Amino acid sequence: MDRAKPHFLSPATIPYDLVSGVVVFLVALPLCLGVALASNAPLFSGVLAGIVGGLVVGALSKSHTSVSGPAAGLTAIVAAQIATLGSFEAFLVAVVLAGVIQIVLGIIRAGFIAAFFPSSVIKGLLAAIGMILILKQIPHALGHDSDPDGEMAFQQVDHENTFSELLALIGDVHPGAALIGLVSIAFLVAWDQIKPLKKSIVPSPLIVVLLGVAVSEWLGSWSGTWAIGSSHLVQVPVAQDLAGFLGFLQWPDFTQIGNPAIYTAAVTLALVASLETLLNLEAIDKLDPQQRTSPPSRELLAQGIGNVVSGLIGGLPVTSVIVRSSVNINAGGKTRLSTIVHGSLLLSCVMLLPTWLNRIPLASLAAILIVTGFKLASPRLMVRMWRSGRNQFLPFAATVTAIVFTDLLVGVMIGMAVSIAFILHSNLRRPLKCVHEQHLNEDVLRIKLATQVGFLNRAALSQVLDNVPPGGHVLIDARATDYLDADLIDLLCDYRDTMAPARGIKVSLVGFKDRFRLPDEIHFVDHSTHAVQRELTPQRVLKILQHGNERFWSGRRLKRDHNRQIGETAQAQYPIAAVLSCIDSRAPVELIFDLGLGDIFSVRIAGNVVTDEVLGSLEFACAVSGAKLVLVMGHTHCGAVTTALDLFRARQSASDAIGCDHLDSVMTEIQRVIEKPHLAALLDGRYDGREACVDHVSRENVLHTMEVIQRRSRTLSRLAEQGRIAIVGGMYDVATGRVTFIAPEGVEELAGAAEANGHHEESANHAA
Repeated sequence: MDRAKPHFLSPATIPYDLVSGVVVFLVALPLCLGVALASNAPLFSGVLAGIVGGLVVGALSKSHTSVSGPAAGLTAIVAAQIATLGSFEAFLVAVVLAGVIQIVLGIIRAGFIAAFFPSSVIKGLLAAIGMILILKQIPHALGHDSDPDGEMAFQQVDHENTFSELLALIGDVHPGAALIGLVSIAFLVAWDQIKPLKKSIVPSPLIVVLLGVAVSEWLGSWSGTWAIGSSHLVQVPVAQDLAGFLGFLQWPDFTQIGNPAIYTAAVTLALVASLETLLNLEAIDKLDPQQRTSPPSRELLAQGIGNVVSGLIGGLPVTSVIVRSSVNINAGGKTRLSTIVHGSLLLSCVMLLPTWLNRIPLASLAAILIVTGFKLASPRLMVRMWRSGRNQFLPFAATVTAIVFTDLLVGVMIGMAVSIAFILHSNLRRPLKCVHEQHLNEDVLRIKLATQVGFLNRAALSQVLDNVPPGGHVLIDARATDYLDADLIDLLCDYRDTMAPARGIKVSLVGFKDRFRLPDEIHFVDHSTHAVQRELTPQRVLKILQHGNERFWSGRRLKRDHNRQIGETAQAQYPIAAVLSCIDSRAPVELIFDLGLGDIFSVRIAGNVVTDEVLGSLEFACAVSGAKLVLVMGHTHCGAVTTALDLFRARQSASDAIGCDHLDSVMTEIQRVIEKPHLAALLDGRYDGREACVDHVSRENVLHTMEVIQRRSRTLSRLAEQGRIAIVGGMYDVATGRVTFIAPEGVEELAGAAEANGHHEESANHAA
């Protein structure tokens, strides 16, 4: 068996589900009665709804842990509709029709709306239910049982509220019930702290109920103020025989089918019950230790069939219920078998053992719900939401506060309104990603559109476009966009055709699908052309390399269309620089300087040394093809330099030491650097550290190579003297991705001026 996804009726899960079903049954029984009483409906209608929720919905649902039954969140609506329709029998017709509507919603897969509930609201719902359980059950735990056990709304029918009910405890604490309640809470908390007990299959709530019954019977033998009276016990209607039990059933009055108010009530019940079910289902799945996902549309279908059956036999409307479901999870329920077991026990025990059920103290059940409430509204959850930031915490806090001070549905609507407000605010501030890109011949503002761009993004996009300075260039990138609202398409077309030309702004478009009616238009070059190469100076090329390297190590590389570059460079090339670098696989120069196809000549040789072939390649690059810069680039941790240094110290050749017959010429060229007088410390090992020694030689090798180029190539030397090219060096750090530019006398000023110009232009861009 897959432990992550236990199967229904698996031998490994049946014991857990049986035990959990018993615990849920004990908790559900008084809640079913209390919801009926709070709804001004017959008491037995609540029990019938619990039976249907367990047997019918439990059998049809695909949720592993959800438990259905009469919901406290519907009490106000049910009471109002019964009063409006004039009779409970007429109300039952509305329940049946509501079930039919839910069946239709399930068939058309309307459950998809569950995916749009913000997680902060769902977590707020759980925390609020936990707080309500604590606040509402404290009076019952201490023997103040003036309100029905299923009452969950802040404002109560008796004109009291949640907090005034707590104040009413003063002077109305029943000592016997309080003893049972407090001992039960202490027992449940202690049980969870002892690992062998917590992991055992025996559920602590069942022990608490049995203990409560025993203490209640013992106190009853005293016949004093500590004795537990019937008002502090479960009160199930008792039938003397089967006929009496069937007499509790009520049937819908279908003669009212023509009453328009019936349909209004049915639609109201269907929508509210469906929304509450989907909300609860999302919340319950988050509580599931195995994080299984319940199909929401299937749940609507199951709830609809359940409501049809419940309405036909005289039961209240059913929904998925968090309280019972969380008790089910805490009791160890693994599959929906626990839900079916709870429904079966409700049916059999109410029929056969009602007098025994009526001996269960409400204080014991209140203790179970209080501990469940603390688990739902744990301080850890509050701290975690606080640390998530205000966009998560404020909707969470609003949901909790609103539910506690109103009811479940009103509170959730308020929480969702706050979440939507944050979403709108976020869309107004950060719906688009804007990147200032420095291309070879101009700067471009790239606006990256999101995957889904709706009408809420219109204001933000319009503001960004309005802020493009006259004479600027904007690229609107929709390559990641799957949906674009028609209003935004009209906005972009109007901007491209009217506003941008009037302000001298060039507009480029890329990535728009055919259905968006916006073909690709690129009005800038992201690779070197003849015009670009002709206008560039050596200083400008050096700055381009510096900025490109900065984009590379900072993770802001330009997004290039390589297919377009292939097509446009197929006939000719106009590189702006020639880079002599090592063959090291960690030093690909096009990536390091964030350049495109056709932008540079790349000459690679081990140790970036100079040979006749290398000089010829560099001369061709500059004198024939027009490159404006020669960059000699070494790098840290260079393997060729390391080998040359080791061979130099060992007084060996490459062919003798490592069997490479053609490597000696490269090693000899690098060793010319090591032999220089100012590096004599390398010979006796006085240089600090092997890696530092290698990096120092690599840097000296770059300077040596630059000197050799100017000394041996009259062509390059003449071009440099004329200012048509510059010869500079660089050291690439393989650990950070940064290039540090180095140069001999006569070139430092060039590099410094380029660096200063680069910083100046960057500052101007940021200021703009």
